[in-house]
Amino acid sequence: MESALDNSIADADLCRILADFYRLRLPRMTFTPKTLLRVSVAVALVTILLKGLAGYVTNSMGLISDAMESFVNLASAMFALAMVTIASRPADEDHPYGHHKAEYFSSGFEGILIVGAAAAILWVSVQRLLSPQPLEQLGWGLGLSVVSSGFNAALAFALFRAARTHRSIALEADARHLMTDVWTSAGVVVGIVAVHFSGWLWLDPVLAIGVALNIVREGVRLVWRSSQGLMDEALDPETIATLRTTLDQFAARMPEGTRMRFDDMVTRRAGQRRFADLHMHVPGEWTLQHAAAMRDELEQALMDAVPGLRVTIQLLPLGMEARGPRIEEEAA
Repeated sequence: MESALDNSIADADLCRILADFYRLRLPRMTFTPKTLLRVSVAVALVTILLKGLAGYVTNSMGLISDAMESFVNLASAMFALAMVTIASRPADEDHPYGHHKAEYFSSGFEGILIVGAAAAILWVSVQRLLSPQPLEQLGWGLGLSVVSSGFNAALAFALFRAARTHRSIALEADARHLMTDVWTSAGVVVGIVAVHFSGWLWLDPVLAIGVALNIVREGVRLVWRSSQGLMDEALDPETIATLRTTLDQFAARMPEGTRMRFDDMVTRRAGQRRFADLHMHVPGEWTLQHAAAMRDELEQALMDAVPGLRVTIQLLPLGMEARGPRIEEEAA
């Protein structure tokens, strides 16, 4: 009797555990940037093998160029993993604001690699255009290319989702590159099918040239975004609007007749971290303790409204302006 009761309890516990696992755990499963980039390295190795084999069996310049780009995927994922590891280090005496900007080096490096791969593809494609060669075993080659593109697409979607969650430009850059690779592969497959039915051998190297030009565009875009981050680009308009709305709501909560204003707000982004500096003007008759308490409350409200924000607020009495803006106006 007791054994049957114990078994029933065990079965009930097992059912509850399984229900929690399938209902809650799987849909909410998240991965760290390091884990995803390790997966990206593994997927890059698999796609190099599959696409390289596809290019070898078909003798297609389009598939060969697609395989060459996969080497860029591998190098980019390895470098991004190194930079994300550095970016995750806590602030220290030499880097009091942290190491978050390391991610921008990853994005810029990936863009440069993409442009370099495109130059190599262009060179080989022009040689093939001058001396076209027939394609072989298209069925196997196209099948391998489609399978490798499926791996890249699945990983790209996971990276995009994680990039939004962790606000990581390194993950976003890797995801964008992988999606470019997916669309490139799709174009190559369509082009090879067209070559097969039309018999126009020159179409294969022309398609490879198109692949190269497409990835150049993505490479230039990544380098540009990286440069903007290194130059302390301001936060996006939506985030700035959220900050201003929070300031207005905070001022509206003050007792009637209380005068308070905010100005000289400047923002910047460094990898996953976001920064905002502003002036908070309060009545001069307030005690320092009361003004500091209001500032702390406002800082918390801003950080709650914008995750990952580090805010610095300078207290000033009403009617007094900070010296910094006046100096900038005089210099202009």
